[in-house]
Amino acid sequence: MPPINKSRRRTAAPDARTDLTRLRTALTTFFALDGFIFAGWVVRIPAIKEQTGATAGTLGLALLGVSAGAVITMMLTGRLCRRYGNHRVTVVCAVLLSLSVALPPLTHSVPALTAVLLVFGAAYGGINVAFNSAAVDLVAALRRPIMPSFHAAFSLGGMIGAGLGGLVAGAFSPTRHLLGLTAVGLVVTAVAGRTLLRQEPPRPPDRVVDSAGRGESRRPDRRTRGLVVVFGLIALCTAYGEGAMADWGALHLEQDLDAPPGLAAAGYACFALAMTVGRLTGSALLERLGRTRTVVFGGATAAVGMLLGSLSPAVWAALLEFAVTGLGLANLFPIAIERAGALAGPSGVATASTLGYGGMLLGPPAIGFMADWLSLPTALTSVAALAAVASVIGAATRHTTTD
Repeated sequence: MPPINKSRRRTAAPDARTDLTRLRTALTTFFALDGFIFAGWVVRIPAIKEQTGATAGTLGLALLGVSAGAVITMMLTGRLCRRYGNHRVTVVCAVLLSLSVALPPLTHSVPALTAVLLVFGAAYGGINVAFNSAAVDLVAALRRPIMPSFHAAFSLGGMIGAGLGGLVAGAFSPTRHLLGLTAVGLVVTAVAGRTLLRQEPPRPPDRVVDSAGRGESRRPDRRTRGLVVVFGLIALCTAYGEGAMADWGALHLEQDLDAPPGLAAAGYACFALAMTVGRLTGSALLERLGRTRTVVFGGATAAVGMLLGSLSPAVWAALLEFAVTGLGLANLFPIAIERAGALAGPSGVATASTLGYGGMLLGPPAIGFMADWLSLPTALTSVAALAAVASVIGAATRHTTTD
């Protein structure tokens, strides 16, 4: 062959790696943006609760709007991704998420709040399915365990969003604050979305291609599907705690421990920071302990941390235990998603992700109802109980996990 063709062969791989690096950067940005916007909303929940005159129970009902919108969208997003592509759906959902976060402070009744949270939840559920699907394809193409880094970006975005929310809580109204989030979200989407839309989605190397060029995956057997659901339950238990901390952590500190709004917002910031640190160091932890021990020890650590944090009478102790809870839960969700994908490919990832985000979105309303029946601190102990369940499941499935 002529020398020019050899040169092309030599430069093809670096160019492909550069494209995948750009794609990884864009996806990481969207994960961070999602966490940033979501945290910006949750730290203003106490103010929105007061504005709408909601009780703990009716607030839980309004938050169910987020859950309903997300679950409905998750059921449809897979089809949209197959038709229009993960990247396009991610960008469209990011625009909708940025716009819808400005709606809650415009409401003055629980029914109106529920309606706008239904829209917000639809956008939130859609973008989570879309960019997780895109991330799964990228992980397969790179053949590197980088999924925890995407979830670390989400946690980092949540930490920044919660920290910023705490700083501006006393200076800006919820309306001005959340409108600012809309502006930031649209600008970031315009920049990162341009890169995302220009990049062709990578084809996973293990994807079977039929004569028409369509990617197909082997259908898992009944035992494999059962194991995927089990790993999905680990994701559910983990995400339940994350959703509870996001929606109820600040309110618990402010309402039950008399913390000022700025300090109350720091509760979720501590939790998100700990999750970020835990996920950034997740690869090293997995190499040292293996998947089974990481799940067992992580679930046990989170159970103890949340039990102490929810019942602590001091703000500083609660903040410390929230951080311990974040460290414990940090890597359970990525491990569960990875194992489900290893067992059943993309369909396994989709099943586990849906169960996981279902836990994140359905947990907070459940805590609201329990808070009305019992108390908010008692309701938050359910996070500890489910973290313990995740630890037990991890130990019970150790023979199915390759460490």
